[in-house]
Amino acid sequence: MSIGFILGIIVGVIFGKQAEVLQPFGTLLLHLFSLIAIPIIFLAVVLAVNQMNVKQLGRIGGKLIFYYAVTTAAAVLIGLGLALFFEPGVNMTLPDANVEKPDTPHVSDVLLQIVPENMFEAFTSGDLMSILFLAVIIGMSISLMKFSKEEKSQKYGEVLDTFFSALNEMFFKILRGILLYAPIGIFAISASAFGSHGWETVQSLLKLTGVFYLGLILLWVFIYSGLLKLSGTSIFQFFRNTKEAYTTAFFTSSSIASLPVAIEAAKKAGISKKTANFALPLGAVFNSDGGALRMGISIVFAANVTDLNLSPTDLLIIVLIGTLLSIGTAGVPAAGLVTLSAVLTMFGLPLEIVALIGGVDAILGMGGTASNVTGDIVGAAVIDRSEKRKAAQV
Repeated sequence: MSIGFILGIIVGVIFGKQAEVLQPFGTLLLHLFSLIAIPIIFLAVVLAVNQMNVKQLGRIGGKLIFYYAVTTAAAVLIGLGLALFFEPGVNMTLPDANVEKPDTPHVSDVLLQIVPENMFEAFTSGDLMSILFLAVIIGMSISLMKFSKEEKSQKYGEVLDTFFSALNEMFFKILRGILLYAPIGIFAISASAFGSHGWETVQSLLKLTGVFYLGLILLWVFIYSGLLKLSGTSIFQFFRNTKEAYTTAFFTSSSIASLPVAIEAAKKAGISKKTANFALPLGAVFNSDGGALRMGISIVFAANVTDLNLSPTDLLIIVLIGTLLSIGTAGVPAAGLVTLSAVLTMFGLPLEIVALIGGVDAILGMGGTASNVTGDIVGAAVIDRSEKRKAAQV
């Protein structure tokens, strides 16, 4: 996959827009990943939940939400700190573009959206929050049947558990076949992306891009590695075992599409199947460290472009609001745009900034997605260690 990505960059730079002829081969890979992503997400959560009791489910869920809040806040702080130091956007001007403000979903709308009116419609529309809700309640129902005192319920529960396990194994077999095509698809994606945008676009916002990737390095080295070290996990071994997950996320720029690969990588890294199957789909919907880091940098970038001075109070508000919005909107379409637009509006900054940053959106999205997926797996590893220690003490 790495070779395909590098060759794609070379072809894109040499042939320019002509390289866009390869785009269908990349789109095919994304379609193949999307084809199996929803079934694997649903089945993984069902299988994870039906192995837990309600108390354990709530404990792990609570730990995950706390982890997401801490790492997302850290990502925003890193982004703000680096942006204030390097000052990207100074001496730049706004593009002549009209950007419409997207609708930020109301809290009540998000809550109502979680419970679908039609079970099958949730799957056909790809509504992840509804699918996760269905998976949790189905998994809990199977768990109650398996551990019921009635022999008939126990029997049916075991049958359903076997059925979902068999389906899950089938889709992972399909995934292994798709990965054989992945290098070709990644070659096409990188060739068409760099061919259409070109190095000129990247160079125009090189400072912003450089600051963003420096922030990702700090996030990985200090936050992710630090948490792994504290939990007693071998850092080098962890990143070696999970390389397929974050490289796939980087190349595809899709947390959802790379989720099946991430679940496999997590198990390879020694994370229990139960924890991986529950934590990673939840993280794909609610956790966005890369997006939070990007937002912290983007707000300072916007302020520099418009010559706006941000007070310490403003920066504190950015951290708090950025953390909440990144967690709360990670599962909605165009989550990064919704989050950035909401905060820009809050500080009276022009939405044309979104168009300006859009010039390197593909480049930023690749690194951000890789960090989102890595953060999810790190969280699963830390919590899995915690659960294993708790079990050992009992």
